[in-house]
Amino acid sequence: MVIGVTMVNVLPGREKDVYNAIKAMKVVREVYHVFGEFDFVVIIEADSLSILNNTVDEIRAIEGVTKTQTVVGAEI
Repeated sequence: MVIGVTMVNVLPGREKDVYNAIKAMKVVREVYHVFGEFDFVVIIEADSLSILNNTVDEIRAIEGVTKTQTVVGAEI
């Protein structure tokens, strides 16, 4: 299992649409609306790094997303 934490920035006014789109993704476990440099923190649990990467690519493709930053961890 691979765990990813993706921070997401969105255009003003698009927060609810982006939140709903991310929350609907199969491997997304949690979505937090936060205040500071980023708008959302997304916790992703995937079976492989490839699936994690594809999920981050899907997040980046959502209309209104302007930036993402991801850190990756793996269970040991």
